[in-house]
Amino acid sequence: MRLLAIPWFWWLLVGEGRVVAAAWLAVAVGATDWVDGYLARRLDQVSAVGKVLDPVADRLMIGSVVVGGLVAGVVPAVIGVALVARELAVGIGALVLGARGGGALEVRSLGKAATFLVYGAVPAFYFDAAGYLPWLFGPLGWFGGVVGIVLYYWVAVEYLEDMRRVLREATN
Repeated sequence: MRLLAIPWFWWLLVGEGRVVAAAWLAVAVGATDWVDGYLARRLDQVSAVGKVLDPVADRLMIGSVVVGGLVAGVVPAVIGVALVARELAVGIGALVLGARGGGALEVRSLGKAATFLVYGAVPAFYFDAAGYLPWLFGPLGWFGGVVGIVLYYWVAVEYLEDMRRVLREATN
């Protein structure tokens, strides 16, 4: 369902120019991501497909919200470019890993925290740019964005090290 929200997000942002509605949709997708993961673990319904689709849905939605925000001029370039560069690096690494039969990596708790911060920060920039409680959303966007990026890059280095280890073990 979260994957189906991506075209809707783009329609709201680009087709309709409804920045606040697009931001609320991003928030809802982020909330359902957390609920979905919580319920899957709690009800012991974690699946191999879910382990692959969940991060794909996260990456595609975060990428859409960031790139859309850059295009719409609501996400600061320093935040948006840093997020896109990180996503590209980890995404390419994951593709290489998958192509070489390395499988999917385990999601890290710190990565979940970073995703939470980014899922909150980027829509906050949308709300701020639309004049929706800027005294609240401006500082929240910058705080969550900066801390989220630091954590995202920290975890990216850990993931890349994991990928290197898995590939090294596969060739030995």
